[in-house]
Amino acid sequence: MRTPTVYIPHGGGPWPFVDMQTPWGDMRLPTLRAYLEGLTEHVDRPKAVLSISAHWEAPVATVQTGDSPPLLFDYYGFPAEAYQLTWPAPGAPELAARIGALLSAAGLTWKADPDRGFDHGTFVPLKLTFPDADVPTLQLSLIQGLDPAAHLALGRALAPLREEGVLIVGSGMSYHNMRGFGASNALAASRAFDGWLQETTLLGQRERDARLTAWSSAPGARACHPREEHLLPLMVVAGAAGADPGSVPFSDTLMGVQISALQFG
Repeated sequence: MRTPTVYIPHGGGPWPFVDMQTPWGDMRLPTLRAYLEGLTEHVDRPKAVLSISAHWEAPVATVQTGDSPPLLFDYYGFPAEAYQLTWPAPGAPELAARIGALLSAAGLTWKADPDRGFDHGTFVPLKLTFPDADVPTLQLSLIQGLDPAAHLALGRALAPLREEGVLIVGSGMSYHNMRGFGASNALAASRAFDGWLQETTLLGQRERDARLTAWSSAPGARACHPREEHLLPLMVVAGAAGADPGSVPFSDTLMGVQISALQFG
């Protein structure tokens, strides 16, 4: 059986591990935490995880190749304990080489980065899903320019990994407008776009890919994503999904907007 692909909301900064209030309320987001903690109830335990995080862009697709990636505390303004978190998951150099081979076979340019660490788009949600940090994990960057068709193609090149027990995780947010969280007019726009995303996820591959390629014409699209780096990980997991059907394993109103997780297979 093919391992599913998932697009998850990773929340804000180190949200599950700090006790603080924000202008949008309590950061602890219990329903999102419960979803991420129970993610392996929706998918079998993988042999490895490939994370495509919204927080890494590079000129070409870049593969993390280190044996023991450090954590990148790429957030600011949080209590001291937020910068003392640990999640010592092993890297996956052999899988990195396999990814490079798949990208080359698809005619895609790529490079290796042996020094890249896990950014918070990877280690924060996966620390909830795999608290023992015992699943080999590596990251793959987004490609600068954020072309949706290019990221769908990137996902298609990675699809064989699903036959090999690799969980492909796109880590972003289905709503990401920092000025919109908690704003009085944001909920309606987020629900319009979220409804379009859910509808798109349930379509067949050809129509789904066409709609995702033209995502910016969807209702509320630019109100929800002034810049689309938090949406593009979805394109990679959708590309890797092939003809597998989509589903919506999580959806809730968080920080005043509608936010969903999407799964294929």
